[in-house]
Amino acid sequence: MAIEEKNLQEEELKETIDMEEEVESAQAEPEPEEDEAPEEESKTAPAEEESARYMRLMADFQNYKKRVEKEKSDIYSYANEKLVVQLLDVLDNFERGLAGECADAGYAEGMELIFKQLVGVLEKAGLEEIKALGEDFDPNFHNAVMTEDNPEFESGKVSGVMQKGYTLNSKVIRPSMVKVNN
Repeated sequence: MAIEEKNLQEEELKETIDMEEEVESAQAEPEPEEDEAPEEESKTAPAEEESARYMRLMADFQNYKKRVEKEKSDIYSYANEKLVVQLLDVLDNFERGLAGECADAGYAEGMELIFKQLVGVLEKAGLEEIKALGEDFDPNFHNAVMTEDNPEFESGKVSGVMQKGYTLNSKVIRPSMVKVNN
């Protein structure tokens, strides 16, 4: 997010400089002829100065509007982040519970449907599982907690997932805890 803010500030600075250059080029007039009165110069100079100030102010305001709009969209995108992070623990426990055996098949099927509904709601909110097993190890998405020698996987590949990782609207909210093959 800091990189995005830096890029936004750089864009704003470029736009402000462009606006100032436009103002300066608009102000550049041919030299007055000798027969013009100096009184006319003194009247036009404050007007040009005021115009330049207005153009800079307008550019600053446009940059402000863009920055506020970006901040607002970020707030909307990540407003649910805290709630979703807390629900990830519930989701993990739900998966563990479904992995166990159940004597009543109807009960197990009902719990599976509830689990699918919960996952569907979270996916609509922008939650995505990070694919890890068999993928190349990426420290941006994976947290290596163990290494192992597994002949089924190439070196540097994820050979086991200990805890699933998730992204919310393309932002990593929990990296996958994985085993990496030597």
